[in-house]
Amino acid sequence: MSDSPVILAHSLVKRFGSFEAVKGIDLEVSPGESFGFLGPNGAGKSSTMRMIAGVSPVTEGVLRIFGLDPAVAGSAIRNRLGVVPQADNLDGELTPLDNLVIYGRYFDIPRSECVERARELLEFVQLTDRSGGRVDALSGGMKRRLTIARGLMNRPEMLLLDEPTTGLDPQARHILWDRLYRLKQQGVTLVLTTHYMDEAEQLCDRLVVMDAGRIVAEGSPRDLITNYSTREVLELRFSAGQNAQHEAQLTGLGERLEVLADRVLVYTEDGESALREVHTRGMRPESSLVRRSSLEDVFLRLTGRSLAE
Repeated sequence: MSDSPVILAHSLVKRFGSFEAVKGIDLEVSPGESFGFLGPNGAGKSSTMRMIAGVSPVTEGVLRIFGLDPAVAGSAIRNRLGVVPQADNLDGELTPLDNLVIYGRYFDIPRSECVERARELLEFVQLTDRSGGRVDALSGGMKRRLTIARGLMNRPEMLLLDEPTTGLDPQARHILWDRLYRLKQQGVTLVLTTHYMDEAEQLCDRLVVMDAGRIVAEGSPRDLITNYSTREVLELRFSAGQNAQHEAQLTGLGERLEVLADRVLVYTEDGESALREVHTRGMRPESSLVRRSSLEDVFLRLTGRSLAE
């Protein structure tokens, strides 16, 4: 496998009229890497992914996919890509097998080979026993796995996934994570967008945090947490409307405080020690929790708001 980046972007811009959705970002993705775009809705993640997929033209800047310019080699790039859109736009009247075979024919793959690949992929995503029924009868998690299988019909070198587990229950999410991890082991480059911090930590070797069309941080999940947060976080909840009133009393407990509408976050190296000091100072929160720092804490520090906002 070549060491050249599969994605190279420099000063990449995307505008829709006067609105600038992506504001001059730079990034590189290496072959076999699992790379993520983390951020809230409207951060510019999906707009960037659509440019990478070659379905949305670049407004300004340089973008190369497999060393090719999407503006002149879009078809060649798409033949080497697998795409899993945010919505499962499957044909509900057809069977899972037929959905895959019809999609494979778009790449001029012979029908007999399409059937063979489809059966292999249905086994890979654990849907062999549902291959003959209608797609409409599948659960949300099953449809998501089928959409991933469809994106693999052309045996892509890189798979683009836009919010792959949105709306899925925890069990379905973990099954999907396992399938994606297996693809990475096979050498497929994964590029995904998500606003779930745990998903980014589970799946990504490296990621960028985006907000308002810009990249505000880049690195591995562990490096981002180490560089932008403390080892632990103490979460305190006081009576409704009382969080801000306790800010002055909490000053100095940790490296910094974040007062949110529903809780106060104390960033510290020792959460239990900070909690004892809360009680020493005469405060009695309704609930308290000591936890490890997460990517959501990183995002909160960089942007001033949580990933869910």
